[in-house]
Amino acid sequence: MEQKFRKSTPYGPLGVIALQGCTQMGKNVDEYLVKWRHEGSETQELGNVFEGYTKDSYLIESSLPRFGSGEGKGVIRSSVRGMDLYLMVDVCNYSTTYTISGKLNPMSPDDHYQNLKRIIAAVAGKARRITVIMPFLYESRQHKKTGRESLDCALALQELADMGVDQILTFDAHDERVQNAIPLTTFESIPPAYQFIKGLLNAEPDLQIDSSHMMIISPDEGGMRRAVYLANVLGLDVGMFYKRRDYTRMVDGRNPIVAHEFLGGDIEGKDLIIRDDMISSGESAIDVARELKRRKAGRIFLLATFGLFTGGLEPFDRAYEEGLFDRIVTTDLIYQPSELLSRPYYTTAHMGKYIALLIDTLNHDSSIEDYINPVCRIHTFVDAYNERK
Repeated sequence: MEQKFRKSTPYGPLGVIALQGCTQMGKNVDEYLVKWRHEGSETQELGNVFEGYTKDSYLIESSLPRFGSGEGKGVIRSSVRGMDLYLMVDVCNYSTTYTISGKLNPMSPDDHYQNLKRIIAAVAGKARRITVIMPFLYESRQHKKTGRESLDCALALQELADMGVDQILTFDAHDERVQNAIPLTTFESIPPAYQFIKGLLNAEPDLQIDSSHMMIISPDEGGMRRAVYLANVLGLDVGMFYKRRDYTRMVDGRNPIVAHEFLGGDIEGKDLIIRDDMISSGESAIDVARELKRRKAGRIFLLATFGLFTGGLEPFDRAYEEGLFDRIVTTDLIYQPSELLSRPYYTTAHMGKYIALLIDTLNHDSSIEDYINPVCRIHTFVDAYNERK
């Protein structure tokens, strides 16, 4: 994926604010932006006529100090008047902490979301445009009602729109229909399909990508759209599990799963890609892998945009030793503990360059359609992979 140099005038001077918990990704994105805007004759021409187009860094320093009571505020250290601002936030980064009355507290998604609002408030309407890049959409798992309960994701989106946010970029939203809460605000849910294929094929040199040797599996009915897209791009068949639940009781706020039922063709001996938006505790993913192995599946690869691993890595260690799966690929869009990166079965789908491309394209007020639907790039990469074998 190559950056396209452009002669069009940017929407406004570019600024990137990486909030607490997202600073490393922010630095990575900034390095790409600085590199691209300092090279090439086209960017040199534009830099001569657009003040501030080339900089040593597009990161804007900010801070989120807290009082001893735990109350906080957002502070921006420089002027943002007239700028095209991109705010990056990782609501899943539990490694970020703050102190209340001397006691250390890990930041929850609620804390990260509140910090985002503080920074937007500190901008005070002086920016020309505000784009929020929130890879894991805040409260996206609470996107529809099943009883008398709150709709937290919809409320959060409306709140951001009311505060003056012009665009919201997220990745693999749990259910894209939540954007109906803000029909007049730009909302993009971007699938990292190309990065997944690139990460998996670089890690596995001997895959045969055809319907006789490989199949895409959706772990539930909600993920069928993702599985069907990947299967169509790669020319593979699709299978699906659906979760049979016990609706007579609730456990930890949800109806417990009784069994995973499979719908699909013969999988015996085939390599299988299980595609999902997230791995939470991992219970469902491991159960699905076990059911597939019981049906004599070949190698199993778990591809999930967000690796939360809320139940720890030990269940996956045991499942790997048991031979239930061969590799896990997740993105670096959210916090990755060092323990995860050290696992022999784990591969990262790197997203920094992709986010930088999106920011650079949007700053030029150009279409990001080619990046959202990367069919041609996937085909090119797969063709090159097949030639290497």
